[in-house]
Amino acid sequence: MEHAIRRRIPVELSDEPRMAGRVKRLGVVSLVALGLVWILAVATVDAPPPVVGALAAGWALMPTILFASLSRPRLRYALMVPASLVGIGLLAISAWWLPAEPVAAAGWVLMTAGVLLGGALGLWFWYRLLPVPALLDDPNSSGRWGLIGVHVALIVIGWGLAAAPLLGG
Repeated sequence: MEHAIRRRIPVELSDEPRMAGRVKRLGVVSLVALGLVWILAVATVDAPPPVVGALAAGWALMPTILFASLSRPRLRYALMVPASLVGIGLLAISAWWLPAEPVAAAGWVLMTAGVLLGGALGLWFWYRLLPVPALLDDPNSSGRWGLIGVHVALIVIGWGLAAAPLLGG
């Protein structure tokens, strides 16, 4: 007798109505946030076109996939593509094309850490590659919001520091 192990589909990958608002917000936030990352890359670092192109592709694909997933939640598995493009692009900038100014360089490193943390949280919570403790299972749990807050803070502080050369800092 064959027994299939059935895993519960995480709410993040379902069409449950409470996720629709979150996915819409993520779509809008990614449109703005990744656009700012791309603008900063174009304006402040000497990265080659493939690196800047990876950031642009991630910027275009992330909100597109998020919005498309509202009617087809399984498309959320494809979020690994734009997340990888942006993460790899930022890692490349942090490894090889950091600005000479220490403040701006620190900004790029913080942005990179924030984006990579967001990707890791997505892999953990949405795709369940590792077990999620009950305390963090609910998408609205305070622990999850705390981790999301760290992710967002790293990116926002990174933007400010990376933009310092543009602001005369």
